[in-house]
Amino acid sequence: MKKDEVGHNFLARLGKTRLRPGGRKATEWLIASGDFNKDKKILEVACNMCTTAIGLAQKFGCKIEGVDLDEAALEKARANIAMHGLQDKIHVQRANAMVLPFEDESFDIVINEAMLTMLPVQAKMKAVAEYFRVLKPGGFLLTHDVMLTTEDSEAVLQQLREAINITVTPLTKQGWKNVFLDSGFRNVETYNGDMTLLSPSGMLYDEGVLGTLKIIKNALKAENRSTFKKMFNVFNDPQKKLNFIAVCSQK
Repeated sequence: MKKDEVGHNFLARLGKTRLRPGGRKATEWLIASGDFNKDKKILEVACNMCTTAIGLAQKFGCKIEGVDLDEAALEKARANIAMHGLQDKIHVQRANAMVLPFEDESFDIVINEAMLTMLPVQAKMKAVAEYFRVLKPGGFLLTHDVMLTTEDSEAVLQQLREAINITVTPLTKQGWKNVFLDSGFRNVETYNGDMTLLSPSGMLYDEGVLGTLKIIKNALKAENRSTFKKMFNVFNDPQKKLNFIAVCSQK
């Protein structure tokens, strides 16, 4: 792992296309909860390589705005969008979640996966207030993050921060629900379970057999092995202190 490389960039370099704690299963739950159709206007915050956005545009034909702070990820996103011929459906730009460049009540659905975890609590509240602002009344916020199953989690949190090279602040289930309720959202529904990002069954479900073999082959290279092992052990924590949570909230 390069000195300043964060975990999701490391995994992307190994060939991982789905970089979410609950994998495709949690994303599918969010999409099923969001009432998507071709007339809906969607915002994806932290769109990364646009894997989710491309799937949505292909399935529903909806228009999607994607924002991310990582210019390298946006370059990959633009290449992916062009490869799938979806330039008329998906537009991406560099923007900060806490200061979104959109007018009030612009979107029917905001989707944001595996990003709020990375923000300190006050910054989480600021971002969620922005999502509330740009959503139309009755619109849905769909989020997907790391969840703590116990208040006593300092040791596993420290291991997680060291493994992924970034200071993260995941919350308990009630902690996450409170973020959305305190920001004015209603009908806050959750779906949670074991972290599947690097579990063998989760990798097979997310990446398929060939994709999983490619990741493992890259992970076993001398320069990647120790970092991958550290991440694998933390994400597959035997005490299950780290879970994923998907949340559907309505404005």
